[in-house]
Amino acid sequence: MWTLKAWQGRFVAHPLPAGERLRAYAGWCNAVEGNTTFYATPSRETAASWAQQTDPAFRLLPKLPRAVTHEHRLAGAEEELRAFLHAIEPLGPRAHALWIQLPGSFAPADVPALSAFLRRLPASYRYAVEVRHPAFFADARATRELEAVLTAAAAEWVPFDTTSFFQTPPTSDAERDAWTKKPRTPLREEALTGHPIVRYLGRDDPARTVEGWRRWVGVTAAWLLEGRSPTVFIHTPDNADAPELARRFHDEVRARVPGLPPLPDPEPIEPLTLF
Repeated sequence: MWTLKAWQGRFVAHPLPAGERLRAYAGWCNAVEGNTTFYATPSRETAASWAQQTDPAFRLLPKLPRAVTHEHRLAGAEEELRAFLHAIEPLGPRAHALWIQLPGSFAPADVPALSAFLRRLPASYRYAVEVRHPAFFADARATRELEAVLTAAAAEWVPFDTTSFFQTPPTSDAERDAWTKKPRTPLREEALTGHPIVRYLGRDDPARTVEGWRRWVGVTAAWLLEGRSPTVFIHTPDNADAPELARRFHDEVRARVPGLPPLPDPEPIEPLTLF
């Protein structure tokens, strides 16, 4: 995510070596989703580079490989899981939680497989589970059963809030693409642990994005006042303004919780020139 082309020359310097881009991003935000690990397990050297570019308090959420979650559906992927855990070990405390994103076809009937999988995982990490099957949100019994399994493993349920995004039809190419790919899951605001995680998808219009996150400002502030330590990720379909929007969200929460530390001050970016 920190290598997004639209950010180069705006939020991060351009040109900038690949081994410096996460460091530049960490000047804007103190957490990032590790979505690339879903598609390919990084080398230990790559994970060590991520660690070298960030402070130990930086929060990185590596996503478990799709071979584990989508192809094997949590059963019989011991080799792939071992390789992943070995690769991310250099992250140390920066691995804030391991993100288990399950396919939309992973239904309430599959919860026993999730329970068994969570019991096999090392206790040295936190875990955060994202489900997309509508029954987990619409069926009270399915909700309770999933919450019980996650609570037993001290794992968090990650809501992906797309409710504001799907309120009105798309108006840009990026929004039209997201319209066909993003899940339409009902809103969920409950936290199960002291480290709740939220994924929010707005619109390419910043004003619409800000309008849609109002509820999360209040929820996040309430969690902080309860002594929890939430992590909130702000997305838009094109993500062009995401770092700036994330900082604005943080400022709005901080206005309600003055004791919340500010985000880091990003380094100034030299304007692009022709020569």
